Amino acid sequence: MTKLNGKVAIITGAGRLRGIGYSSAIAFAKLGAKVVVTGTGRKQENYPEDEKKIGWKDVESTANKIRELGSESLFFNLDVTDEKQVQYVINEVYKKFNAIDILVNNAAVGIGTDRSPITEVDLNTFQKVVDVKVTGSYLCTKHVIPFMKKNKSGGKIVNIASLSGKRASANNLAYNAANYAMVGMTQSMAKELGPFGINVNAVCPAIVDTQRMDLYGRSDTWEEMSKRSSIGRNGSPEEVGDFVAHLCTEETSWITGQSINMCGGTVMEH
Repeated sequence: MTKLNGKVAIITGAGRLRGIGYSSAIAFAKLGAKVVVTGTGRKQENYPEDEKKIGWKDVESTANKIRELGSESLFFNLDVTDEKQVQYVINEVYKKFNAIDILVNNAAVGIGTDRSPITEVDLNTFQKVVDVKVTGSYLCTKHVIPFMKKNKSGGKIVNIASLSGKRASANNLAYNAANYAMVGMTQSMAKELGPFGINVNAVCPAIVDTQRMDLYGRSDTWEEMSKRSSIGRNGSPEEVGDFVAHLCTEETSWITGQSINMCGGTVMEH
């Protein structure tokens, strides 16, 4: 399909084989886009076994998979909280392709000690979760806007938030704070950038079968999580990635400022 033929997309946090960033990158490539992927440059000894088994190389491997589908790709190691790095990457993308049409703000910190009672979460941990999600999205958006404004067709920005940006839970303060911020930022960005033809939306998944969920296993705890869904199962990264790509097609050009749940009908508790 060629719905995004010739469009240039940047996706942050796209180095994990089982991740929303990777699945989004593949979905964009299948629609004909040129796809730029960024990641943190993880140490290979920390890779999960399935990545080690196939010799996975983070964003380099993601870029190679995109090329196998016939699309052009670039990859960068990027700390999205470092403004100079963000500027460099975005400028390099524009130099290469002479356009930036799509940005997917997907970078996030893995589940860790932030999922603890408030009194047990140290400041550095809290700050890192918020900085990667919120500050990173702010910086990437800030620096693509001038290039998107040059486009006759405007642009598309998708922020990957979470159902945790709509529904709070105990022992989850930093992640809740970051994702509630993403929902608010999405509305603000959409209002400000709409006059320039730039659509901004957020996707808010519930439990998705990605690498970040490996610490929960795939047995009893996983099954209990699936029961929260009306459909009775958890989501796949491919389902989310395909929807992210769809939000960047012309078919969705009248959708902006929305934070769309992907949760299988998970009950929203208050």
